[in-house]
Amino acid sequence: MKLTKYEHACIVVEEQGQSLVIDPGNYTRELGNLQNVTAVVFTHVHGDHYGAQNLAAILKANPNAKIFGTHEVAAAGQSVTAVDAGQSVEVGPFKLEFFGGHHAFVFKDTPQNENVGVMINDRLYYPGDSFDTPNGKPIEILALPVSGPWMKIGEALEFIEAIKPSKLCVPTHDLMLSDIGAKIYEERMASVSAESGATFKPWKPGESIEA
Repeated sequence: MKLTKYEHACIVVEEQGQSLVIDPGNYTRELGNLQNVTAVVFTHVHGDHYGAQNLAAILKANPNAKIFGTHEVAAAGQSVTAVDAGQSVEVGPFKLEFFGGHHAFVFKDTPQNENVGVMINDRLYYPGDSFDTPNGKPIEILALPVSGPWMKIGEALEFIEAIKPSKLCVPTHDLMLSDIGAKIYEERMASVSAESGATFKPWKPGESIEA
């Protein structure tokens, strides 16, 4: 499994020469020329995760790609198949299982939108904007949200402890952090990740990891 980070909340997963794109939102300004895209997953409808222009560009280059998202995403976007927590689908070399159901609480006057976490091939878990766990399933690789108006660092650390990734923990949802701020987070997250035997691996947009 090859993982490539793009800006903010977007990660591309490659298996057997095919790609799965997760959350190519408006904060992901450069996707490049993505080819062999089998599927796209949008965890929720917020603009930093769902980008209509990015979706259109992906579909133009990959017209047969399957698009999955919450019901709110399906209402907003073209060619989106709505999925709920508890569902699973298989597309190309990717087995996708969905968990959770709601975005993390932000503030009393902020709508709590739908959100689904996604498990890929029983190995990688990406929670979207939530700390919902995948019902006790073992996780090798955790894509960990590390900043946002809905979270604090202690919750991220507790999430690592709850998931107990066995191999790797990589940060996502990180555009709000400065380089100095990221270092503070990374030190703490590396320490907690190590408790379950996982390596916390900071990465920059454009970097790939073989996992």
